[in-house]
Amino acid sequence: MHIIQEEIGLPIFSSQTGSTGDDSHKVFTIGPLPPGYGMTLGNAMRRTLLSSLPGAAVTSMRIAGAQHEYTAIKGVRESGVDIALNLKGLRLRKFSKESEVITLQGKGPGILTAKDLQVSSDIEILDPSHEILTLEKGGEIEISITVEKGVGYSPAAERNKKSNEPGLVHIDAIYSPVVKVRFDVESARVGQRTDLEKLNLDVQTNGSLNAEEAVQFAAQLLKSYFEYFGSSEKVIENDFIADFSRTGGHIAEESDSAPIKESYTPIEILNFSPRTLNALINAGVGSIEQLTKCTEPALANFRGFGAKALDEVKDTLAERSLKLAAEESDK
Repeated sequence: MHIIQEEIGLPIFSSQTGSTGDDSHKVFTIGPLPPGYGMTLGNAMRRTLLSSLPGAAVTSMRIAGAQHEYTAIKGVRESGVDIALNLKGLRLRKFSKESEVITLQGKGPGILTAKDLQVSSDIEILDPSHEILTLEKGGEIEISITVEKGVGYSPAAERNKKSNEPGLVHIDAIYSPVVKVRFDVESARVGQRTDLEKLNLDVQTNGSLNAEEAVQFAAQLLKSYFEYFGSSEKVIENDFIADFSRTGGHIAEESDSAPIKESYTPIEILNFSPRTLNALINAGVGSIEQLTKCTEPALANFRGFGAKALDEVKDTLAERSLKLAAEESDK
C-alpha cells in the first residue's frame, strides 16, 4: 500500500445487504483511500465483474418437429422465437465445465415452467417458477436444450457459423452471473485531511454466485494480472511503500503522548452533533483513539466545547464501552 495509508490508517472494508434482502445483492464500502483511488478501484472492479465472471446459460435448443424457430408449433401458444427468449432468461447454476443437454416435455393444457425441466444433479434451477411456454388443449411438445458454462457473452450468430444444423436453434448466451454493478466515490476525512475518498460498490447477481463471491473472484482475477507488472522480491522507492509492521515498532518506542498511528478510527463514525464534532476536529482530535486519551479538563479547554458537549462525548463513548483518560485513571 501507499505510504499515505500510514498516516490515515488501513482502509476499512465492510458490506451491507441490498434491496433484495439476501446474499445476491450487497453494497461494499472501502475507505479511507488516497485521492483518486476510489475511481481507480471502482472502475477496475466494475469492468471485471461485468465481463469476466463464469456462469451458466442456454446456448441452443431443438424442438421436435420444428425445422427452425419460425415454424408454427401446433398446440403451443408461443412461437419458437418466444420460447428461445424465455429460455435465454433462465437462471441456472452449473457445477462442471462440460456442456449438457436437458429436456422439456409436456402435454396440454397448461403452462410449462423451469421446474418442469429434466436436469441432472450437475445443474440447479434457480428460478423454478420462470415460465417457458403455454400448451393449449391437445398440445404436446418436446425440446432438447443445451446448457453450457462460460464467461461473458456468446452471440448466436458466431456459433451458427460453426454449426448450422437443421432444426438446431442457437441462442444468444449471457453467461455472467452479475446482473448489476454500480459504484460511486464519496469524500472522506481523517483528521485534518479532507481530500480522501470512500468507495461504495453496489453488486447484484442472479444467485448462481452471491455478491461476496463475485467480488472475491473479481479481486483475485485482477490481482493475478497485476502481479505481471511487479515482483515482490524487488521494491522500488521503498520509503514510499507502507510498512505497517515497521510503523508499529516505531510507535512502541515513542512516548505515550505521541500520536497513535497503528490504529486510526475516524471520529466521524461516532455521529456527534455538528457543534461537538467541529470543536473536536478544530482542536486536532480526529480519531477515537485520540479522543480516549483526552481528559475531561483538556476537553473543557477546547474552544466551543461546553458541558453539553462533554456529556455527549461521555455518553457516546460509554455506548461503545470506552471512557476518557481521566475516568480510566480514577479506577
